[in-house]
Amino acid sequence: MTTSTRGAAKAPAVLVLEDGRIFRGRAYGAVGETFGEAVFSTGMTGYQETLTDPSYHRQVVVMTAPHVGNTGVNDEDPESGRIWVSGYVVRDPARVSSNWRAQRSLDEELERQGVVGISGIDTRALTRHLRERGAMRVGIFSGDAWTGIRDEALLAKVQEQPQMKGANLSAEVATKETYVVPAIGTKKFTVAAVDLGIKGMTPHRMAERGIEVHVLPATATAEDIYAVNPDGVFFSNGPGDPATADGPVAVMRAVLERKTPLFGICFGNQILGRALGFGTYKLKYGHRGINQPVQDRTTGKVEVTAHNHGFAVDAPLDKVSDTPYGRAEVSHVCLNDQVVEGLRLLDQPAFSVQYHPEAAAGPHDAAYLFDRFVALMEAERA
Repeated sequence: MTTSTRGAAKAPAVLVLEDGRIFRGRAYGAVGETFGEAVFSTGMTGYQETLTDPSYHRQVVVMTAPHVGNTGVNDEDPESGRIWVSGYVVRDPARVSSNWRAQRSLDEELERQGVVGISGIDTRALTRHLRERGAMRVGIFSGDAWTGIRDEALLAKVQEQPQMKGANLSAEVATKETYVVPAIGTKKFTVAAVDLGIKGMTPHRMAERGIEVHVLPATATAEDIYAVNPDGVFFSNGPGDPATADGPVAVMRAVLERKTPLFGICFGNQILGRALGFGTYKLKYGHRGINQPVQDRTTGKVEVTAHNHGFAVDAPLDKVSDTPYGRAEVSHVCLNDQVVEGLRLLDQPAFSVQYHPEAAAGPHDAAYLFDRFVALMEAERA
């Protein structure tokens, strides 16, 4: 990725998809070139949390909401220490930030962090294209990265980029050193959280419930986990293809063998699926946004939930499955397309969900899942 100084908002830019479709607009954020997997997010709010979600590493995010940036950017809402998206695509960026918490504009923040974007294109047409053809590789070019270069040469650059399928990315976004998030109020439990791309709100949600969270690198071993004497173990969200995550799968199996209370989110759900013997597969265009309907099959309740995943677990919806760790069933399902959105073991304390119950930008329908994790640890202690 290359970047330049001010003036990004006025520079011409072009977006090139790997199948040859081209959209022309204006640069937004930094000027230069960037590559990634083109995906779309249906959230109308929470763009700052989206940008800083490590699960978006190596992805170019298309916002389906036409107006983006109206509340600016602040230093309180990021989910991590940096923007992780590879590129950003918007229809109509706000010209002025209007919020009492705003400290700078979204355009300024994208430029400050070197994130190349494009504005002024028909994001509805682009989203329809991705829904019909599937998520695919993309490049955004502006300034010297585009001037005088033929479209055919830009397309060749895009087609040279690596695919998301087969990408092993967790270690690239995870913490390198263990750190501790203390419990808020009285400490009740200790949890070892394996960081595969964790968002800042996740350990905070646990801390609110009296949990001291030890956040470990993606490369943590079972010995590292049990060195903190945990009451429970958590596996986080994260980017990449779960089929490449052999290390975390092996570690989770060690946790399952010891029957320690276990909770997984997003990538952690896919890791649990693999640990139980199920396969995973790449979705055509994935689920990304904060308005996805999911049914908790254990209660029948329907929740509106936050999602960010391009892969899913291949597990049977219509029966209880036998696994090396006891019986397992699909606990949650997406009502839009019947994709597996959660798993649970029936003979030991372990469960996971594919979506994001911490949902800093909302909705908060699924926050009860952290209470369910606490209940498992309480029952195990009793």
